Amino acid sequence: MIFRMRAHQGGHAERKAMIDPKHELPIAQQAGLLKISRAVVYCVPRPISGADLALMRRIDAPHLECPFAGSRLLKKLLRTEGHAVGRKHVATLMRRMGIEALYRKKNTSKRHPEHEVYPYLLRNVPIERANQVWAMDITYIAMRRGFVYLAAVMDWATRRVLAFRLSNTLTADFCVEVLDEAIGRHGAPQIVNTDQAASSPQASSSVS
Repeated sequence: MIFRMRAHQGGHAERKAMIDPKHELPIAQQAGLLKISRAVVYCVPRPISGADLALMRRIDAPHLECPFAGSRLLKKLLRTEGHAVGRKHVATLMRRMGIEALYRKKNTSKRHPEHEVYPYLLRNVPIERANQVWAMDITYIAMRRGFVYLAAVMDWATRRVLAFRLSNTLTADFCVEVLDEAIGRHGAPQIVNTDQAASSPQASSSVS
């Protein structure tokens, strides 16, 4: 019973690997005990065709040059090269390659409902000196496979990049680290501005 419960917790691939063709118990009964279809046991994954491999190579190059290109644009590019391919087929190949168009997703700047909202301090304020106002933001950088996140802090008056960090995950820790580094090098600014509005030195120090 314990074995059966543990087996049911695994994925289809795990349970399929537990099938033993040489076991005295018929395959149909083994599949039934593991709660997978007998058809899954006999199913052999279809290899990627040479034509699809060629298309995937052609998709990879423009994706690196134009990471914002989605399946529709890539389909048009491939058709200009003489490839008779549809958008859905291109989208399937992109999923198989593990790539997607890089663009600002919906609600990426939507604040967390539990986060405090600070008043916007820059309305009608002239920016005249260094360390008066810093700006901080996050963007994407396309890599050969996938992308990384870049967090940077810049001084508004001098346009100087004060600190930056790269991360392969969109977590808060590397954002806090880059702000701590900028403050450690240049001292605390009067205002730190992000897409969640601007905060006072007390707010920025509490974040760091």
